[in-house]
Amino acid sequence: MGQQRQRVLGCNVGLGCALLAAISLNSAKAGWVDVDTPTDKLTATSLIDGSEYELVMSDEFEVEGRNFKDGSDPMWTALDKSDDDASAAGGGSLHFYNSSTVTTEDGMMKISSKLGKTKWTHYDPIKKEYKKVTKYFKSGMVQSWNKFCFTGGIVEVDLVLPGDPFIGGLWPAVWMLGNLGRATYEASTNNIWPWSFDTCDRDLQHAQHISACNNQNHFGLNPKQGRGATEIDLLELMAGDSDGPLPATEPPISLPYLAMTLQVAPGIPDNRPQSGAQPRRNDTTSANGHTQLLAQSWYDDLVTKGNTSINPFFYGTYLAETKPEEPVQRTKKEAFQADAIGSMHQVAQEHFLKPYTYRVEWQPGRGGRLDWFAKKVSSADTENSASSDDDDEDEWVHAFSIPDKSIGDLMGSQIPNEPSYLILNTGISSTWAFPYDVPEWCTKCYDCDDPNCACSFNPGFCKMMKSGNVAMKIDSIRVYQSKNDTAHPGNKHTVGCDLPEYPTREYIKGHEYLYVREPPFSYTDTGPLEKIKVGGGSCQTDEDCGGHLTPTARGRCTLSSSSFWRGQPTNNCQCNDGFTGPHCLAVDHYDDTPGVYDMKKKMSLFDHPRAFMWNTDMVIFVGILGGIFVGVLITKMGQRVDARRKGYTPVGPGESTRPANRGPLQFEDLIVTGRSI
Repeated sequence: MGQQRQRVLGCNVGLGCALLAAISLNSAKAGWVDVDTPTDKLTATSLIDGSEYELVMSDEFEVEGRNFKDGSDPMWTALDKSDDDASAAGGGSLHFYNSSTVTTEDGMMKISSKLGKTKWTHYDPIKKEYKKVTKYFKSGMVQSWNKFCFTGGIVEVDLVLPGDPFIGGLWPAVWMLGNLGRATYEASTNNIWPWSFDTCDRDLQHAQHISACNNQNHFGLNPKQGRGATEIDLLELMAGDSDGPLPATEPPISLPYLAMTLQVAPGIPDNRPQSGAQPRRNDTTSANGHTQLLAQSWYDDLVTKGNTSINPFFYGTYLAETKPEEPVQRTKKEAFQADAIGSMHQVAQEHFLKPYTYRVEWQPGRGGRLDWFAKKVSSADTENSASSDDDDEDEWVHAFSIPDKSIGDLMGSQIPNEPSYLILNTGISSTWAFPYDVPEWCTKCYDCDDPNCACSFNPGFCKMMKSGNVAMKIDSIRVYQSKNDTAHPGNKHTVGCDLPEYPTREYIKGHEYLYVREPPFSYTDTGPLEKIKVGGGSCQTDEDCGGHLTPTARGRCTLSSSSFWRGQPTNNCQCNDGFTGPHCLAVDHYDDTPGVYDMKKKMSLFDHPRAFMWNTDMVIFVGILGGIFVGVLITKMGQRVDARRKGYTPVGPGESTRPANRGPLQFEDLIVTGRSI
């Protein structure tokens, strides 16, 4: 358990302070660690400050055949939805996320991308008509949203990149997003993504939904605190064949490469770098001394090393006023610029053949920093090498670094300080590594089974997809954090989605409609996340329930008692302690300490009597109630004594109370009640 947080932001008096003070922000140590993690991986050394970090989360994916469908795993949720909302004007996504594409095999999580049609009908509220939608590809996304979150530390992932390195079209990524926004649920991220700004700016207040200008943010959020769903991209693959170095890259970078990016708002509004060119750092003058071009506004002190260049092809996104047909709405006042502070790191064919390790060190908040690392390849062809001159696998390339001062000085934003979750996915998008220009005669369509669409794909893409062997394979993912707050810059490292200084769950609970799927997929949903099933999966033997796994059997196959009485006996998995999921194959992960919202629900005044303050009016009121109660009690007792003196026997309601010495029952002895007589 971590140390108690010394300062509680936005704490109100009474019960609120008692509640917030009761929660340790460094809230999980063992609850998210995989039992299969090797002992030599329980700690890691920071490549920046040299101090030791402790493992707080891991998944080794050693158990074969795990299922990540919603309600099946306590850490991960594999999505079953379109990548863009049904009513979207179109974001280029060509795939449907299907949870069946994600499983574990040969000690790795396997996220497959494949051909396969998904059809559905949705209602267009603008045109007031139903439309049929078809996606021709299936792929996978898993996210730990509202389950496992953390702030700061080291993230390490071992993975094999998917597909052919020289055929563009896949968009695999490992990234983190603040818990207030749910990836691919556009309504939840509108004017939330990717804000990292905790200053009241009246000109930006409308664009930042949770602004530091707000005296009350409601739904458990702290007053006067700017919030957002910040994004840190550990890696995004851009594959393809560039036939040599790409323009404006320094040093020269060719396809394939990994984009390593911080996406942040507010962004630079004016005099921005132009796509396809490096930022112009100085004014250019003519021979006679006249200024021809002004220096452009971009972030200083960005450091790239090895075969890594500042990314000149993506400097951010302008989120403009929306059109009526778009799935979310922004007014002109709510439009804003978001910046992408990114780099391009060269990768080679080897990265697609065996696992390599990638790391980001995240020191959160004011004074913090972000640093990306990649393990050097052991051998690669000299024409497309991922490291300059070192073939030692045990050494790292410090690819990219962003100091907080760089973004704080220019725009007042900060290195993300939001509780964030992990996302692993492979997308397929016409806006990512697809042909930029297609012939005028080309029919723009994206069905690999339609010969007319061939010109819309890169050569070899459909053949690659038809092979059925396209998958990103994750060998492990681990998160480490420091217990020594003085050993690193920035703020404390914490675990949890719902922290006193950065609460999220009450807000999510109050806005569940933003975090659920669109119709028709939402018809069977009970909420944003289904309750985790503990056993109940069909089985034939104990092996189907993890009974064969060592050192601890995870479950056993038993006869279902309910099915026996129905006359149709079936076998179902029953989980042993510490394991969960329909077939008991998942470790029962949890936060060691409940979050703010859960504590509020469990807490009563008597748990914290000091938070309950008596005043004079309350004492008088309670005294009056007590006097009335005593008076009624005395009166009733007196009536019973008088009845006994007169020879009556008080009995139950609706019965006679006639004297015991009277004769036969007379009509006047009857007592008429609400019951039948």
